[in-house]
Amino acid sequence: MGLDVLAQTGLIPRGTRAFVFERIFEVFLALGTAVGVVVIGYMLYNAYKYRAGGGRGSDADRPVLGELPTGSGGGRKLFTSFFLSTVVVISLVSWTYGTLLFVEEGPEAEDAMEVRVEGYQFGWRFVYPNGHTEDGTLYVPRNESVRLVVTSDDVFHNFGVPELRVKTDAIPGQETETWFRAEETGNYSAQCYELCGAGHSFMTATVVVMEPEEYEAWYESTEGNESETGNASTTAGATAESDLGGALVEVAG
Repeated sequence: MGLDVLAQTGLIPRGTRAFVFERIFEVFLALGTAVGVVVIGYMLYNAYKYRAGGGRGSDADRPVLGELPTGSGGGRKLFTSFFLSTVVVISLVSWTYGTLLFVEEGPEAEDAMEVRVEGYQFGWRFVYPNGHTEDGTLYVPRNESVRLVVTSDDVFHNFGVPELRVKTDAIPGQETETWFRAEETGNYSAQCYELCGAGHSFMTATVVVMEPEEYEAWYESTEGNESETGNASTTAGATAESDLGGALVEVAG
């Protein structure tokens, strides 16, 4: 409940995965910069204050090697520094946890379209709710949440789209879930990020982000076409293996 309240106030970012990760980076960058400025500034201040040949009349307040510092107020400065550090660290951890929890959970199921992603050696198969299957290309509408249910037909794979900050394992006999929402139309590259065999580098796909109206027209045109692409994975796998075999023959020659 507390995280929901913070999200409503805007303190915890909500939006696309790319937007959320950018905010996390910006917060850590700003905090790291602030800490660096304070530490380096304090170091330079003391270096100047206790510099040699400063022209001061008395060196009574200069610290001496091996001498315990005095005038610290009975440890109040140390306690204050530890207290402020604790507050900052706990706040940062809580904020990051709330942010990443949103990334992990994603949008509600009823608010997202679902596509099944099946990895195989060496390609990706995308199955839509109407049964239509696309091999090597994932079509999605712009600015709509897409939930991916990912699995594998043979060995371990990992489906990732760097530009959309999407990455999850494809495990044989199991299903993992991830989601994304693309704000701009265009083509994005997807690839396997788990070494899965000799044709690993050939295991790529294209994510095509379309305008909602264009996507709806395309999706309606796929009704009843699932049989036309059902064997595409076999063809693609054979092509990848053939290309790999040809490359090995050339090297051997």
